[in-house]
Amino acid sequence: MIRLKSKGNSNNIEYKKETIDDYIIPAHTGFLPVLAAIAGNFIIAIMKFIGFSISGSATLFSEAIHSLADTFNQVLLMVGIRSSLREGDSEFAYGYGKERFLWALISACGIFFVGAGVTVYHGITSLTHHEEVYIGPAVFIILAVSFVIEAITFWIAIRELRRVNKGLSFADSLKKGDPVTIAVIYEDGIATVGVLIAFFSTLMYSLTKNHYWDAAGSIVIGLILGLMAIILISKNRQFLIEKAIPDEDRERIIEILEADPSIEKVIDFKSSILDIGKYRIKCEVEFNGSALLRKLYKKGELKEEYETVRNDYNEFIKFCAEYIDRAPRLIGERIDDIERRIKKEVPEIKHIDIEIN
Repeated sequence: MIRLKSKGNSNNIEYKKETIDDYIIPAHTGFLPVLAAIAGNFIIAIMKFIGFSISGSATLFSEAIHSLADTFNQVLLMVGIRSSLREGDSEFAYGYGKERFLWALISACGIFFVGAGVTVYHGITSLTHHEEVYIGPAVFIILAVSFVIEAITFWIAIRELRRVNKGLSFADSLKKGDPVTIAVIYEDGIATVGVLIAFFSTLMYSLTKNHYWDAAGSIVIGLILGLMAIILISKNRQFLIEKAIPDEDRERIIEILEADPSIEKVIDFKSSILDIGKYRIKCEVEFNGSALLRKLYKKGELKEEYETVRNDYNEFIKFCAEYIDRAPRLIGERIDDIERRIKKEVPEIKHIDIEIN
């Protein structure tokens, strides 16, 4: 088996010194929605803690913990974005793109254990140990302002997802988009719903004076947070264990390979997503050497060489040795042409390994 590696392979990576451009985070990485979410949730968390200190409401406490957890989780997402932009080096040849998924996974675990766990626990405690709750106008004002801020950051994240995934439906964007941006969408979407739940449970408590409404609101918010965390954990897990590229890209690449006269068929095809918009593929192909020979026929190269060596056995032997040495280079040039065509059709492909059976 012959193994030919493209210029994008780890053995040929060019290393460069860091410049100021390396520290500028491109807009498409999810930076904007995460930054907006950090600022918004931090402000909201402070407001909700003030509301809790005034009222003693379990629901408001849950919402405050929720917003505080979201703030810290989104800081982790920002760490992941920054880390994922580092270029490949001798230790990690294909770059640090998966750092984005790792930190997003840690963030999701934080939502599950801190956000959901503390919230549900406090709600259950409120059921069994009832304390007087004071609900005044300030509480509803805080919830109203929180809803507006959460809705704004939610809208920023959705707009960013649509901008980066033009041509895709919203459902497909949630499947294939940047998990960092999607995490912000889920977190802020759930936070918006959580504010509505808090508003309803607080209103019902103020009308009925039944503490079960307040405790139930806390528990429901915690359960929703837990469900969201499980979804995010599952999504990032897929990328960390090297999820394959989308089926339509896979089919298009195989189509390009098999359309080339030099390739009889694709025997094996493997792929993985290294980062958002960065793919790696490896395939094993059955190569058709006669197609390369026909190419030489058309150029007339063999005819000229035949005239030179046909009456001289020693020259013929030299020709055979040179031709055998030339064959791998001809195959390599053909492989390079195929790789350029693939990268033109599917720009997300950054690394290609083609093995010849």
